Amino acid sequence: MTVAVVVGTQWGDEGKGKVVDYLASKADVIIRFNGGANAGHTIVSQGKTFKLHHLPSGILYSSKTNIIGNGLVIGPKKLLEELEQVKAAGVKPNLFISPRAHVVLPYHFVLDGAEEAKKGKLAAGTTKRGIGPCYSDKAARFGIRISELLEPTLFKEKLSTMHTLKSRMIEGVYGMQLGSTFEDIHKEYTEYAQKLAPFVADTNEIIHSAIAKNKKILLEGAQATMLDIDHGLYPYGTSSSTTAGGACTGSGIGPTQINEVVGVVKVYTSRVGSGPLPTELFDSVGNAIRDKGGEYGTTTGRPRRIGWLDLVTLRHAAQVNGLTGIAFTRLDTLSGIQKVKVCTHYLLDGKKVLSQPSSISDYSRCKPVYKEFAGWQDLGKGWKTAAKKGYKSLPKEARAYLEFVSRSINVPIYFIGVGASREDAIVLKDVFRRK
Repeated sequence: MTVAVVVGTQWGDEGKGKVVDYLASKADVIIRFNGGANAGHTIVSQGKTFKLHHLPSGILYSSKTNIIGNGLVIGPKKLLEELEQVKAAGVKPNLFISPRAHVVLPYHFVLDGAEEAKKGKLAAGTTKRGIGPCYSDKAARFGIRISELLEPTLFKEKLSTMHTLKSRMIEGVYGMQLGSTFEDIHKEYTEYAQKLAPFVADTNEIIHSAIAKNKKILLEGAQATMLDIDHGLYPYGTSSSTTAGGACTGSGIGPTQINEVVGVVKVYTSRVGSGPLPTELFDSVGNAIRDKGGEYGTTTGRPRRIGWLDLVTLRHAAQVNGLTGIAFTRLDTLSGIQKVKVCTHYLLDGKKVLSQPSSISDYSRCKPVYKEFAGWQDLGKGWKTAAKKGYKSLPKEARAYLEFVSRSINVPIYFIGVGASREDAIVLKDVFRRK
C-alpha cells in the first residue's frame, strides 16, 4: 500500500497540477483535502487545457476514484461549472463528495471583500471567493455542511438563522447591502443540493476500504506551505491547513498510513497576494520569467510576483511537511538566463538567519544572501527529447543547480518538469511503483 501526499513548498502556483496529474495516472484513489475555489490548478492533457478549482486532478480519469474531502469549503455553483467542463470534454466524472465538507454561501463572498477592505496593510490579498469567512464559520461551529445542505428542513432552519445574523453584520458593521433575500438564497442553494446529491457519499468508508485493499492513494493539496494557517506567513496566507498535516485532517487518513510526502518546488519563486517576499525581483529578469512562465493567477488572472528560489522557505517546508522527495517544475522557464541565483540564507540586523522567522516584522526586514550559478541553455523543442532520454540529458548547469538545492534541504529528487504537458517530465522515482 502507498498513500502519497503532494504539497506545495512555496507560495502556491508551483505546478502541483502537473505533478498530481502524472501521479494520478498511477493511483487508484485521488483525494483533494483542503481549500476551495480560491485554489486553481491548470492541467494539460491530450492537448486540452483544464482549469480546475475544486475537483481533484484525477477527475480526468473516469476509471479513478476521485474524492473531495471534508477539509474543503465548497462553492456549489463553481463546482457544478467544473463538472460541466469535464463532461463537455467527454469525461464521465467519477466523483464522491464528503458530507462533512462545508458550503460557501453568498454572505461569505460579501464579507470576504468587506473584511479585506477594512484590514488595510494586514489584508491578505484574498481571491474574494468567500473562503476565509466560510472557514471562520466552520471554526465557530456556525457553518453549514454538505450533509445539512441536503436535509431540506435542517438547511432551511440553519440558513434562516445565518441570514438574520449575517445580514445585520453586513449592513450594521460594514454599511453594505447583501443584495439577496432569504428566499432567493434558499431557492438557489436548494437547486444546487439536488444537483450535488448524487455525488455525496460516505468518503471515510470509501477511503479506508481502499486502504484495506492496498490501493494506491494520492492526497492532493491546494495552495502551499507558506500560505498555511499555522506554518505559513501569517496573516498573509490562506485559511486552511495546506501542509501534510492538513492532508490527515482534511481527508480522515491517519499520519501512520502515509508513506510518501512529495514537495513541489518551482525552480524560482512566485506568489500572488500581499506580504513580504525577500527574493522578489523588480527588474527585467523578473519580468522575463513572468512572461515566459505565464505567471498569472489561474483563479484571478493577477500577475504573480516573481523572485529567485529561496532555500530558507524550502528548509521550512521540508521540516513541517516531513518531505520524502521533491518534484521540481518549470526548469525550462528559467533557461536562457545567463546567471541564476539561489537565496541560501537571510541577514536580519546583520545576523545570519537559516530558519523561517515567525514574526512578520522580522521577516519583512530580512535581506536575502545569494549563491550564483551559471545559467543553462533553452533547449526549445529539445526539452521534450530530454524528457524522453532522462536526467543525464539535461544541461549540466541545470543539473548542478537542482542537485545543490536537493543537498541543501537533504531531500532527494523524485521528479523534474520541463514543459507544460504530462509527458514533459523526468521521473527519477515513481512513488506508486510496486517494489
